[in-house]
Amino acid sequence: MQFTKEEKMELEFTEQATVNPAFEGTDGDEQPPLTVDLEERHTEALDETVHKGVDLLYSLNDRPPWYLCILLGFQHYILAFGGIIAVPLILAEPLCIKDNNTAKSQLICTIFFVSGICTILQTSVGTRLPILQGGTFSFITPTLAILALPKWQCPASKAPLTLSVQLQNSTSPQHTENPDEVWMSRMREIQGAILLSSLLQVILGFSGLVGLVLKFIGPLAIAPTINLIGLSLFSEAGKKSGGHWGIAALTVCLILLFSQYLSKVNVPMVAYKDKKWKVFHYPLFKLFSALFGMCGGWLVCFLLTVFDILPSKSDEYGFSARTDINLDAVTNSPWFHVPYPGQWGHPTVSLSSVLGMMAGVLASTMESIGDYYACARLSGAPPPPTHAINRGIAVEGIGCILAALWGTGNGTTSYSQNIAALGITKVGSRLVLQTAGVIMIILGIFGKFGAVFITIPDPVIGGMFLVMFGMIAAVGISNLQYVDLNSSRNLLILGFSTFSGLVLPAWFHSNPGIIDTGIKELDQVIVVLFTTHMFIGGFFGFVLDNTIPGTRKERGIESWQDKVREESKSTYDQSSYDIPFCNGALKRFKCFRYLPFLPSYKMTQPETSR
Repeated sequence: MQFTKEEKMELEFTEQATVNPAFEGTDGDEQPPLTVDLEERHTEALDETVHKGVDLLYSLNDRPPWYLCILLGFQHYILAFGGIIAVPLILAEPLCIKDNNTAKSQLICTIFFVSGICTILQTSVGTRLPILQGGTFSFITPTLAILALPKWQCPASKAPLTLSVQLQNSTSPQHTENPDEVWMSRMREIQGAILLSSLLQVILGFSGLVGLVLKFIGPLAIAPTINLIGLSLFSEAGKKSGGHWGIAALTVCLILLFSQYLSKVNVPMVAYKDKKWKVFHYPLFKLFSALFGMCGGWLVCFLLTVFDILPSKSDEYGFSARTDINLDAVTNSPWFHVPYPGQWGHPTVSLSSVLGMMAGVLASTMESIGDYYACARLSGAPPPPTHAINRGIAVEGIGCILAALWGTGNGTTSYSQNIAALGITKVGSRLVLQTAGVIMIILGIFGKFGAVFITIPDPVIGGMFLVMFGMIAAVGISNLQYVDLNSSRNLLILGFSTFSGLVLPAWFHSNPGIIDTGIKELDQVIVVLFTTHMFIGGFFGFVLDNTIPGTRKERGIESWQDKVREESKSTYDQSSYDIPFCNGALKRFKCFRYLPFLPSYKMTQPETSR
């Protein structure tokens, strides 16, 4: 897609003073300082994205104005809110805090606080892609398996896990003498399991084992992995949308309206510049399509709730669309809560918990690798090199360790819905995601502010999921452009790996007690691995693509790697994955060439490439 001269001028006018057309490409290895001329930087980014055929308003190294970074970063905060907050809400009952709003609000603040720290680490020294880190559902399955053991079952009588009942009885007293110790002891067990199992992820990254495996991974392994990230979440999207399909459909229509139909409409805006007021046009709908769509659906639900149009009984259809269901969580949340390491006590360790959690770590690693490729594609960056993936996995493992030390009850992983937002908003700037991390840290301290967004109705979140997860599935399919789709070999691999990734987890979920090897830890590992869609699809795609005879051209590896080598020739692409402020030292000392997680490692690759 081509940018018109008028569109370029309008975009450049919004950023800073006078346009300087005589721009030069950046020649530094480090990320440019904050005082870089924004017109020069943005014009260069526009020309590069047009040359690549990528329709981006802001590319990876581009720096939007500070106010735009805040707004776009807040949009990513909103998009991640539903997924991140779902983790403590799911773990509330097995942790025995179903009726303890204070403990739940502290967990919510903690997981947002740590997610912000991990996002900044990943975007600064990890893969350096615009990727948001948050709670992972891969850790929930082993966590539930651990807490289902007889010694960790809640002492109080169990009530059905119904949202309306949970909120209406939020002030009910605890039935134990020391309720804090009851749930904190369970949290410490989960902390210890995540802490030790995450060391596996750190070792995989820093040792380069992940990068070695990637030499054998082609589009036929990546495509089903990314595709199943979106397809596997269809039940979650349907569950939330099913609360009120009308509201979910409205949210979808609003997102499509702003992101597609009105994407070329520039809204007139007024700015004070050079001691006078000026009118300029801005692509407001394209930049904030997801935020406007969700807010529009949220506003409609609020009005329907105020005028009492939606049903008031929890067993009636449409009740989940009300915005007053979770108001108790807002009133009971503290104004401030500053999370700190060890706030629940020292982690405890048991062999069964660690081995069970390792399966979640492996599944999360496979999922993140697929997310890295999807994020690079949507942000206009080249496919991530080996050292960036190694470093990203290692930093993600460090993030899981931080989550264990702080006590989120979960780890961290890349967020697919925020990657999909890059493709919809056309903003792939790294600085926007770093700003989102800062916002998550700050708002993680303000308990009541975060609790306000708990009132977003499930149908609105479900409508957003329908668009976002569909986008992820489509990105996975787009990797097949390098593959010969006329080959029956490739069609068999693609079809079997994708279909198996849907069938096997569904069968294991419907037959929960089918695995009985006599070793509980082994049973947990098998169940977790075979109920993870992305792991199944990626595993079969990897094995079949490397065992069934086929030429490199037929498999798509030749054209895929040719594109990587072609794109890596430009200065912009070479610096995309470099670590800031230390590239000079890394290139000066030869010993750094042998560390597979550093950018200097690529200097040894031409000797082994064939």
